[in-house]
Amino acid sequence: MTKPLILGLGGTARSGSSSEKAMKIALRHAEKLGARTASFCGRDLLMPVYLPGDNDRTESAKRLVKLFREADGFILASPSYHGSLSGLLKNAIDYTEDLRSDRRIYWDGRAVGCICCAGGWQGGSQTISALRDIAHALRGWPTPFGAVLNTSLPLFDADGRSLDESVQNQLEIVGAQVVEFAMMRYAADYVF
Repeated sequence: MTKPLILGLGGTARSGSSSEKAMKIALRHAEKLGARTASFCGRDLLMPVYLPGDNDRTESAKRLVKLFREADGFILASPSYHGSLSGLLKNAIDYTEDLRSDRRIYWDGRAVGCICCAGGWQGGSQTISALRDIAHALRGWPTPFGAVLNTSLPLFDADGRSLDESVQNQLEIVGAQVVEFAMMRYAADYVF
């Protein structure tokens, strides 16, 4: 089996945001479990608004669509903005429409781990629900566990390491479930 590719998508336009740090912890754990990883975050997210039917793509958008096609699983990480995901992340996800005619349409059969960073608990639960709903709408498999992190508390150091063992554990569970589901899918495709 080739190592599964897990794509981390999210964060904010600000490099080193809490949601980007959280996503990278989950991706590092996925690597420890044998996955290859790629990330699309920070300034990568600054793309033109997705326009259906417009095939003119920036290099950044072409790279993202290529990663969507190659990925065996996804980790989505978003801040909670007024009870939902960021517009930057939603716009990036909208580029999955370029996969509508692919043999493996959208994110069909691929695991999607969800992470939300919120300045309190209320908006985080709504945002994680929105991320899971989007994954489901794209035919992805939202993982059973999603991490909702309260960033009103200090969670990460300047280097992106978790300051809280329970936060570390939550992010590792997200990474592990995406890798495990990707490997199970590969095994099922091989057997059947």
